Amino acid sequence: MAGNKRAPRRSLKPLENGQLWRVGKGNLEVTLVGKLLVHYKFGKPDAIRVPTTVNSIRAVEKFLKTSKAVLIHG
Repeated sequence: MAGNKRAPRRSLKPLENGQLWRVGKGNLEVTLVGKLLVHYKFGKPDAIRVPTTVNSIRAVEKFLKTSKAVLIHG
């Protein structure tokens, strides 16, 4: 079983207030994390007004993982 090694899984950092994630050509800014829900803003980096969206923590983490997001600040 020497050739049965797996690559280590890279886990995402837990969501916290004030985090900024790079997702493709856009940014996702986490504004508030509650028990079950996350308030976040998702838009282009140079956008003037970006609406705040609410979704479950699990859904946001899954989106960040599938889109291979990179933590910029936080």
